[in-house]
Amino acid sequence: MSGIFFADVKGIKLCYEVKGEGYPIFLVHGFGNKKEYWIAQSGKLTNEFKVIALDCRGAGKSDRPNEPYTAEMIAKDVIGLMDILKIQDAHFIGHSLGGAVVQHIALMYPERIGKIILICTFPDFPLDKSGVEMFKRNWIDMYEARKKDPVKAFYDKMKLRFSREFFKIMKENPERKIIGILSTKDLMDIDGIDPATPQDINNLTNALITHKVLNKLQEIKTETLIIAGDKDRLGSKVSSEQLHQKIPKSILKIIPGGHFVNLEKAPEINTLIIDFLKS
Repeated sequence: MSGIFFADVKGIKLCYEVKGEGYPIFLVHGFGNKKEYWIAQSGKLTNEFKVIALDCRGAGKSDRPNEPYTAEMIAKDVIGLMDILKIQDAHFIGHSLGGAVVQHIALMYPERIGKIILICTFPDFPLDKSGVEMFKRNWIDMYEARKKDPVKAFYDKMKLRFSREFFKIMKENPERKIIGILSTKDLMDIDGIDPATPQDINNLTNALITHKVLNKLQEIKTETLIIAGDKDRLGSKVSSEQLHQKIPKSILKIIPGGHFVNLEKAPEINTLIIDFLKS
């Protein structure tokens, strides 16, 4: 059954969307984002799979308890949702922080996994203490700026998330469907839905800085596709190379693009994903 639903997972209300039929895939979004950011993948994947895209705790229409989160905590939420949906095993795709969550799922619940795909993510959060504080300040400033000038705030936010070439195209004609799927205006509307608050940013930042699994990655035995944007200024190509070196059954694909390479190069990424999952 397709639609948007809510589930109570051990006291946490999670919002999720189900589309399509077939073997299930869970889509786990990144820091400060929401399930709608999978718009460039979910439609295509529903032709082959049952797609479940969720708002993780602290995001979208899911609960936002005021406590420090961890990637492991969010991983347990996802497994709890699987249990409620009576799904024994599934493929998982995670972007950025969502990729960290998927790594924890693979380490803690290997029997629940088909294959995993890690997009623009990392094994250990790469910033030091001062970098973390700057990161948080930047996100909080963007939240406050959105109240005054949402269009400018959107472009300031996306400047680091897309390659310079793609960002230029985005600004030239906000109404044009850039990749045949969505326009800049569509993305602006998505970004404005249930934005992350300063409280959410503080709680989610803890999930980033406590994610340290580099020395455990060799325990991941499932087939893994790692996708990196060659111009990613947030997730970094180096982090993806570390994942590839440590995960035994992994494939690394470096694609021209930024941190949201799954949006920039959606047709190419979707083909990579489907070919990998069906192989």
